[in-house]
Amino acid sequence: MSAERSSGPLDGLLVLDLSRILAGPTATQLLGDLGARVIKVERPGRGDDTRGWGPPFLRDADGRETTESAYYLSANRNKQSLAVDLASAGGQEIIRQLAARADVLVENFKVGDLARRGLGYDDLKAANPGLIYCSISGFGQTGPYAHRPGYDFLIQGMGGIMSLTGRPDEEGGEPTKAGVGIADVMCGMYASNAILAALHHRTLTGEGQYIDIALFDTQVAWLINQGVGYLTDGQVPPRRGNAHPTIVPYNAYPASDGSFILAVGNDDQFARFCDVAGAAQLATDPRFARNSDRVRRRSELEPLIRDLTRTRPAAEWLAALEEAGVPCGPINDLAGVFADPQTQARGMRIALPHETAQGGAVDLIGNPVKLSRTPVTYRHAPPRRGADGVEVLRGVLGLNDKEIAALIDEGVLDPGDDA
Repeated sequence: MSAERSSGPLDGLLVLDLSRILAGPTATQLLGDLGARVIKVERPGRGDDTRGWGPPFLRDADGRETTESAYYLSANRNKQSLAVDLASAGGQEIIRQLAARADVLVENFKVGDLARRGLGYDDLKAANPGLIYCSISGFGQTGPYAHRPGYDFLIQGMGGIMSLTGRPDEEGGEPTKAGVGIADVMCGMYASNAILAALHHRTLTGEGQYIDIALFDTQVAWLINQGVGYLTDGQVPPRRGNAHPTIVPYNAYPASDGSFILAVGNDDQFARFCDVAGAAQLATDPRFARNSDRVRRRSELEPLIRDLTRTRPAAEWLAALEEAGVPCGPINDLAGVFADPQTQARGMRIALPHETAQGGAVDLIGNPVKLSRTPVTYRHAPPRRGADGVEVLRGVLGLNDKEIAALIDEGVLDPGDDA
C-alpha cells in the first residue's frame, strides 16, 4: 500500500491511530477520507478485535472466508496497518518515534494504560509540542465511572437513548437499542470534529492539545430536543415507537399492502395531505388545524389517519403525496437502500481494489461529505493486519532492512499474513 499524496483537504497530515473497534476507527477513517495519512497500529497476530466479528467475512478468489470481517471493513479504509507489540520496549519506542512525527494521535485504551507505558500525552508532547492527542473512552478521563469499560449497547442504555426507542409500554414494547452502533459512530464523529478544531487552533498558535472525549458524554449530547425537552418541563418522555414527540402526523402508517412514512412538518402540509386523502374537513377541524392541537390530540387524530391510509397501496400514496409536496417515503430494507437510484447517484456505494477479495474488489459505504474544491478520496481498501509495517518503518522512520528484520525476529513487529 503506497503513501501517495491524496490532494484532499487534510493532505500532508499524519495520523497515528492506536484505536480499535468502532468509535476511534470511525474518526480516523473520516480523517483518512479527507486526505490524511493514517497509520493504524494493531496487535501482532490478532489485530483489531473487529477483524473477527463475523460472519459475514470477506471471501477470497476461491470463495473461502478470509479473516477480514464486514464489521472491520466498515471503518478502516484509507489506512495503513502496522502491527507492533506495545507491551515491548521496542514497540513502545516505535510509537514514540512515530508520535514525534505525527500531527494527530487517536487512542481508546483503558484510562491510564498508555501513560503507564510512557505513551501518554504528557510523555509525547515534550518531543512534539504540536501533537493533537485524542483519547476516546467509555466515560472520560475523570468522574466516578472513568475506570469502567464502555460498550455501545451499555452506553445506549445508560445514556438514555434506549428509553426513547421502541414500542410504547401500552403496546407491550420495551426499551430497544438502535440497530447499529450509533453511540460509537457519533462519538467518532464528535472526535473527528474536535480534532479538526484543534488543528485549526494549531494553525493559529502552533500549539497542540489534549482531547478527552467519552461515549457517555456524546450520547447525552445527542439526546438533543428530547433531552432539552426534559430539562424544560421536567417530564420524562415516553417511548412512542415511530411517532414524533412534537409533530403529528409524523409516523409509519399502514397502507393496504404494507406501511409507509408520512412526515408532515407544518400546517400547510397537513392540509395538502388531507386533500390527497379526501378528508379536507380534518384540516379545518379546530381540534386538528394547528400542529400544537394535533400533538395534544394525537390519540384522537392518529386512528383517523390510519383508517384513511389503509384504503390504498403504499405506492399509490407515495406517488400522490410526492406530487402534492407532502413529505413521505418507503421503509426500505438494506437491499432497497443500495438499489435506490438516489444512493447510486450520490456515490454512497463504492468499490475499492482488494488483493484477496473475490472479484478483486470490496464493496463499501461511501463518505457523505461532498466538498467542491477538495473532495474526499478513496485511496486504499481496509488493510490486512500488518500489511504496511515494513513500508511505514522504512519510509517514515528511516529504518533499514537489517533493523526491520531484527524487530521481526524479536517479535516486536508482525509483518502480516503474507510475509
